[in-house]
Formats: sequence, structure tokens, C-alpha cells
Amino acid sequence: MEEKKEISLEIKPEIAKGTYSNLAIITHSHSEFIIDFATMLPGLPKPDIGNRIIMTPEHAKRLLNALMDNVTKYESQFGLISLGGQQPPQQQGGTFNLGDLPQFGPGGTKS
Repeated sequence: MEEKKEISLEIKPEIAKGTYSNLAIITHSHSEFIIDFATMLPGLPKPDIGNRIIMTPEHAKRLLNALMDNVTKYESQFGLISLGGQQPPQQQGGTFNLGDLPQFGPGGTKS
């Protein structure tokens, strides 16, 4: 049985307010995943990248698993998240709107 380690976290007020994002651009190399979080709003000429996260492939996969687990828990409590009939782009990596993500379920992602 794996022992759970507790981590004590402190969040600075300027970070605690968060940053809104409705667009993510994901690229990767052999050793890193880079996720740029951007905001695309009506009236703005182009998306504004607000945050860039760089992580190892192992941590990217851990993030994917954590997101899948949390979406599943959210949907079991509040109901399915509707994607409004939009189909996600059929490509690997690249740019996607966060609202276009495939549904997550107990069996993983659905394509």
C-alpha cells in the first residue's frame, strides 16, 4: 500500500485570485510538455497568453489522470458537463478550446 504524503501549501494573494482561461495551447518535446493558457474574448484582436506551465511527461500524465478523476467526481455530484454538441478537433496536440474537450468518464476519454 502506497503511503500518502501530506504537503503544506501556502498561496500568495496575487496567485490566489487565479487567471481565467478558455484556450490552451499544448506542445511537447521528448522531455517536456508546455501548456500555454490563454484568454480569447470578443473584441480582442488575438488571444492573450496569461500563464505557461512546463512539466515533465510523467507529471503531464499525472495531471491528466487528476483531471479525469475530478471531472468524474464533479459529474457524479452535479450531472454531466454538456459540450453543446461541439466535436473536439481530431488531432494530436496543438490548440484547443477548453470547452471543446471530450467528455471524461470512468473508462477514460471518449473520442
